[in-house]
Amino acid sequence: MYEVTVEDSFAAGHYLRNYKGKCENPHGHNYKVRVTLRGAQLDHAGLLLDFKDLKEVMKHVIDRLDHQMLNDIEPFKVLNPSAENLAKYFYDQANERLKRVTNGRVDVKDVTVFETDTTTARYSE
Repeated sequence: MYEVTVEDSFAAGHYLRNYKGKCENPHGHNYKVRVTLRGAQLDHAGLLLDFKDLKEVMKHVIDRLDHQMLNDIEPFKVLNPSAENLAKYFYDQANERLKRVTNGRVDVKDVTVFETDTTTARYSE
């Protein structure tokens, strides 16, 4: 199995519903997102997926969230915009685009969201 990983970042605000503490108030983060792909077959150029293509997959999600209040964007109008839920959101969104782009040859292995330099949430299936 081959794997490739790319990181990108975005800034956004959020607050946590049903939470008692500082994070129930609106605040912001400079998020970093790490997406790792996997697949058993390389393409004709010997690549699982070109890094620029993976960055393009991530860009669609990041552009939607960057400099926004996450609580005002679907699905986070209802779903709490925790780092855990952001990791699953990136996982689902990236997998959906990859299936179209690679005809199912490549899928997401896992996504890690860095809410700070020292705190992360990871999602995989």
